[in-house]
Amino acid sequence: MIFLLYIKDSNTFLVIKNLSSLLKLKRSNKNLAVKLNASGEKSVIKGHPWVFSNSIVKISSEAKTGDLAIVFSKNKNKVIGIGLYNANSPIRIKVIHNGQQKVTVNSDFFHQKIEKAYQKRLSLLRTQTNSYRLLFGENDGFPGLIADVYDSVLVVKLYSEIWLPYIESILKSLREVSKVKTIVIRLSRNLQNSSDHNLSDGLVVYGTLKSEVVKFIEHGVNFSANVIKGHKTGYFLDHRENRRRVGELSEGKTVLDVFSYAGGFSVHALANGATEVTSLDISKQALEIAKENGKLNLFKGIHKTIAGDAFDKMRLLFNQNKTFDVVVIDPPSFAKQKSEIDLAKKKYAQLAELGIKLTAKNGILVLASCSSRVTSQSFFDINHNVLSSMERPFEIMMKTEHDVDHPIGFPEGAYLKCGYYSFL
Repeated sequence: MIFLLYIKDSNTFLVIKNLSSLLKLKRSNKNLAVKLNASGEKSVIKGHPWVFSNSIVKISSEAKTGDLAIVFSKNKNKVIGIGLYNANSPIRIKVIHNGQQKVTVNSDFFHQKIEKAYQKRLSLLRTQTNSYRLLFGENDGFPGLIADVYDSVLVVKLYSEIWLPYIESILKSLREVSKVKTIVIRLSRNLQNSSDHNLSDGLVVYGTLKSEVVKFIEHGVNFSANVIKGHKTGYFLDHRENRRRVGELSEGKTVLDVFSYAGGFSVHALANGATEVTSLDISKQALEIAKENGKLNLFKGIHKTIAGDAFDKMRLLFNQNKTFDVVVIDPPSFAKQKSEIDLAKKKYAQLAELGIKLTAKNGILVLASCSSRVTSQSFFDINHNVLSSMERPFEIMMKTEHDVDHPIGFPEGAYLKCGYYSFL
């Protein structure tokens, strides 16, 4: 499949790079007939998007990554799902269609799914926001593929080679639906090390990019993202609504933003009238980005930064008798593997205890987790147990999950949880 797209910039036409020469597709993808064991079949029927290798009992022919896997029921021989085969992963099939409804997997099939995803984001786009997640992997029917929009720049993050045979038509549809002017491809580490394509991380495949740092707006607050070299696609969009809430709670307050990264919570707090904000992160580079993001907005408060290990620096602040009116603790995932769950729970408990100690009288503590392996119930139970043991009267203000552009389509997709606690 080959296509050329054109955009008009002043009086000059720019030709999009032809991806076919970069994808190194040596063959067309095949259709595979697949049958599963009882548990695997039950999982697909329930709508789960993952089929593990040990669930497959029969496959029609030699399968290669990117082949279309048509899953049949064991007894009645009816189609129960369609997925993309991945020979290099224990999740052998990523399901892109569940159920017995007859479909043809082609460019129209993917275009309709992208249109459907876009419609889900319309309420967000009616706000003062021009950054959003257009495709949220499995949750939007695109397992292993993320698409984020920053103003007029679309960043597509590929986590799996299963999409290589289809990526040209998908990019075309993404452009048509989002109306962006530039498309950037980002690659996961395993794809960066793959020899099955000539794509490179940060490659601009459509339009032009004047700078690798792109400015965008989030509920009226200005930010920037490095779409070429930044983490993930350049920024974390999932906490947008929580950042807005924290901003509203911060007027006239002192704020501590722990694991601040690029200063999402910090900048919203400053823009909404916080008197002093302290951003704490282990990365000095991230703190510099946080300071620059702050400067994109008008604010009168003081913006301080602390570089170092969050646990150590929080203990130091406590020993210095420091307290803050609003404390936000939003750590990275502590449990990327099942074996890390118990340690992750201990870390969440430690952070909750430190957060309580650093929260001033009548203050607010915001605790968040993005570890999908630690369930929402477990996380909130940890917080409640720690808060109850500290003998400080508190109230639960609210519990939140993903923003609207991060819809939850299966249990493992529900990774984000956030609790707001006010002290009396």
